Amino acid sequence: MHTLYARPGWGSAIIELQLAHYAIPHEIIDLDDLFSSEAARARLAPLNPITQVPTLVLPNGEVLTESAAITLHLADLAHTRTLVPPPGDPTRPAFLRWLVFMVANIYPTFTYADSPARFIDHEPARQPFRDKVDAYARRLWLQVEQAAQAPWFTGQTLTAMDLYIAVMTQWRPNRVWFEPNTPKLFAIAKAVEARPEFAAVWQRNTRPATGGAF
Repeated sequence: MHTLYARPGWGSAIIELQLAHYAIPHEIIDLDDLFSSEAARARLAPLNPITQVPTLVLPNGEVLTESAAITLHLADLAHTRTLVPPPGDPTRPAFLRWLVFMVANIYPTFTYADSPARFIDHEPARQPFRDKVDAYARRLWLQVEQAAQAPWFTGQTLTAMDLYIAVMTQWRPNRVWFEPNTPKLFAIAKAVEARPEFAAVWQRNTRPATGGAF
């Protein structure tokens, strides 16, 4: 049995969607807000010292972190490439490029801007810092929009990229910005949400359209 340490509405939702898609048996351990709860951080730290979700414990007890690594591992485990284009597939290079782009460039904007006090000691500087990071994130999202195909990110086949988009467009700047500014990404997110195999995951993880970040 896989064990996923999670926080509803956070990045662990991306992995929840994959576990549901592959029908991999798992249990979920929900944590309190890792930004504000020392107890939650203490609970997760023995498994993942940087106290981030998703953190996945494999059936043999091995710990796997980093959502892109988990994404590739689950595709191997499921013996199917329905969410990860296989070697030789013409869409694989773009998939890998933009998967890493999401986790290496866009995801860190939330790490730094969601709680600027963790990095900026001078209180008056925190909001300007957050504003600049958020503006940078919006520029990055516009690049993803330019690369997106239809009806799914890589074209005709649903991939894990579409699941990342569906979850992360719920975060700042939220769907009210994505709908007019990145219509292809907005359409992808809505299409993922409409798939019946993901219904239970969205019940746990959907955030208000005008909510904050995580």
